[in-house]
Amino acid sequence: MIISSAKPFEEILELLKDEDDIFIIGCNACAAKIHVGGEPEVIIMQQRLEEQGKRVAGYLVPSAACSVVSFDSLIEKNPAINEAKAILVMACGSGVSTISRVADLPVYPSNNTDSLGGRSQGEVLPELCAMCGNCTVYYFGGICPKGQCPKQLLNGPCGGSMEGKCEVDPQKDCVWRLIYQRLERIGRLDMLERIWTMEETGK
Repeated sequence: MIISSAKPFEEILELLKDEDDIFIIGCNACAAKIHVGGEPEVIIMQQRLEEQGKRVAGYLVPSAACSVVSFDSLIEKNPAINEAKAILVMACGSGVSTISRVADLPVYPSNNTDSLGGRSQGEVLPELCAMCGNCTVYYFGGICPKGQCPKQLLNGPCGGSMEGKCEVDPQKDCVWRLIYQRLERIGRLDMLERIWTMEETGK
């Protein structure tokens, strides 16, 4: 799941300062799950823009903004997009880029794309994967140090953690402590004997 967060509304207004007849496109996949682009958020965005004097032509929440096939497919779902002079996409950067490829209109993002993550037991889990292109997460007990360690350390902790918390972000558990605990739990502490180079673990 792509983790994105809503830009401040003032920033969105600045992006749209020269635009009117705006069509809003949400995303019923990742953005909806973390409440930054589902139908409720899209409706609130429409109301807020109209309160600021912006004309909103309409909105649409496709199953996934990153898999829109064509502009015609958007027209089929809501013909009001034909009246639009600009599109605001409430999805991750992939969704914004996909809509930009099919629409000959200015396309603006309402969200910042933060990381690749997941969701488990109702909790959003950010930074689970660094998308480095050569997955070695098995060797770390299923926990990606490149995605979750601020220093992207591959061969153990930095030594700066205090009471199991990260030196860089004291609100976070040290990922290397979590890796050790996980490997110990599954009886595979031998995995920590391997020395890794950056080249071996992708970009």
